[in-house]
Amino acid sequence: MSTERYKIGEKILMKGNEALAEGAVRAGCRFFSGYPITPQNEIPEYLAWRLFEVGGAFIQAESEVSAINMIYGAAACGTRAMTSSSSCGISLKQEGISYSAAAELPIFYANVIRGGPGLGNISPSQGDYWQATRGGGHGDYRVIVLAPNCVNEMANFPKLAYELAEKYRNPSMILADGLLGQMTEPMKFDFEWVNLEQLPPKDYVLTGCKDRKRRVINTLHLDVNVLERLNWHLYKKYKEIETNEVRFEERYTEDAEIIIVAYGTSARVAMDAIMKGRQEGMKIGLIRPITLWPFPKEIVSKLAKKTGKLLVVEMNTGQMVEDVLMFANGQAEVYFYGRPGGAVPTGDEVLSAIRTALKKKAKIGEVCCLNDI
Repeated sequence: MSTERYKIGEKILMKGNEALAEGAVRAGCRFFSGYPITPQNEIPEYLAWRLFEVGGAFIQAESEVSAINMIYGAAACGTRAMTSSSSCGISLKQEGISYSAAAELPIFYANVIRGGPGLGNISPSQGDYWQATRGGGHGDYRVIVLAPNCVNEMANFPKLAYELAEKYRNPSMILADGLLGQMTEPMKFDFEWVNLEQLPPKDYVLTGCKDRKRRVINTLHLDVNVLERLNWHLYKKYKEIETNEVRFEERYTEDAEIIIVAYGTSARVAMDAIMKGRQEGMKIGLIRPITLWPFPKEIVSKLAKKTGKLLVVEMNTGQMVEDVLMFANGQAEVYFYGRPGGAVPTGDEVLSAIRTALKKKAKIGEVCCLNDI
């Protein structure tokens, strides 16, 4: 039976969605359930045949609701499982994601964002930032959110997503956009094929209790005190994640007079603007959050105080900018340039926004939108 297709470090050309799917298999995914929606369809299409090769199982469920609850069940049995969807499909999965957080099940899922709100369109967007970083569903819970900005990270982040999910017994997700899912570029896997038999044992999974004490995985707690204790337990865990798992990329910040904060595709566009601006003598830096939650608040606060000007670039009407404003904490002017509904900014547009921000004097404590609307 075929298992590993690519050697570690071998450079190959792959589409983002397919790289993510192969990365998940390489990281130990052996069960996938999902429902078709563009622009993430290559993920289930790829896994429909790939999982069979490694002895796994693929199910096209009758709905997104069914798909997420199958993942809940698979995780409860100790299987590395995943699902994926795009935007409104993830919305339909939110109840099951909340259940998984409450049951402390290490599920992994991917959202390849499409334009919205509503059914929207199939173009790339970053309109789901709030949904992803605020839990998205009901109750007090959080999801670990990884934001790739290239096909290479699409391929390698699934392993990290599984490791974090299992370390903290918490849902983790990859938040990409339709452009990252559909683009093809050179990439390579930077991790060895995961041997599932060598993973640490899970003392909570349901494997039959003939020779052990009974285990229960449950999210219904009618006793208020019991549910309150669970909430505080989760709260402490989230604080631990915020302390230990923040990831970000920092570029050209040493001498920067203005710093762009952007993630995913927007960060790629921002780097184009930065390189063009620096050729003209402009001192521009970049903070790229890799974990959208936990958010890299300390570096944002530090560089806000150092530079005094932050420009947030997003493919939406302004979502992450609220976090940047909060953690800038009155130490910097905060500007925003956005392209919502499936529109993608260009490097020249961002460079124009940078020039405007450098000339303006924004009111501290408020977001200054640079879009001509």
